[in-house]
Amino acid sequence: MRKNPLDLPKKTLVGSKDFVTALQKGMDVLTCFGRGVSRPTLSEVALLTGTSPASARRSLLTLHALGYLESDGKHFWVTPKALLVARSYLASRPTPSLAQPLLDALSERTRESASLGKLLGDDVIIIARSTARRSLSTGLGIGSRLPAYCSALGRVLLSSLPPPDAARRINAMPRPRLTVHTVCSARAVWALVERCRSEGYASNDGELELGVRSIAVPVYDREGTTVAAMSIAVRSERMEQAEFSRNFLPVLRKARDTLAHRLYKE
Repeated sequence: MRKNPLDLPKKTLVGSKDFVTALQKGMDVLTCFGRGVSRPTLSEVALLTGTSPASARRSLLTLHALGYLESDGKHFWVTPKALLVARSYLASRPTPSLAQPLLDALSERTRESASLGKLLGDDVIIIARSTARRSLSTGLGIGSRLPAYCSALGRVLLSSLPPPDAARRINAMPRPRLTVHTVCSARAVWALVERCRSEGYASNDGELELGVRSIAVPVYDREGTTVAAMSIAVRSERMEQAEFSRNFLPVLRKARDTLAHRLYKE
């Protein structure tokens, strides 16, 4: 009896007759746009996606014809129709909608920004967020990505993986130095992930952005499986790291526990 392709490991499906390479390339093109590359040229898209100019051109023209991209003949940019892709996730999965009011309450109480993220490859993708009046210059929003190796959210999510898997990912992922405080070496990152596994939370002090501190905790479903991570970020001048953790870690954990009681396995 023929196996159901959905029962196979995802990596096994790649390259098989059931895998649509053209769709993969199209999605790679659609998701390569960002704050720093809001209106790329064809050659820039090819470089960002690691494909040939001819392949990038076909994907760009197809997405343009479908209404997901607009162009002036040289540059391309995303249209509002692309929001339908994100809306499908946000509307169909319970975690973001259940977390949003809790993040709003957490942000209102602490007057700081709170986020919920999930692991996506080498990054953490923000799936829910509430921003306080004291906004951070990072400009994070739903769909933003943070490198897993040097973010509090990322270290929490890496610590939820089996240790061999976490170690393999850390060793394989790029680890550029984003600020003078960024921890880059695989051994040091692994030590911080192991510390998070032991203490139940992770912290970040100026590694992603100078002057910004954050702490994060794992979010569990009712079966005790880690399904996301929740964080609070604060300006460094407001308080020292020890005071930050002491004051905000209890309320962060309380919000996490409230969400855990509402989550079933997805």
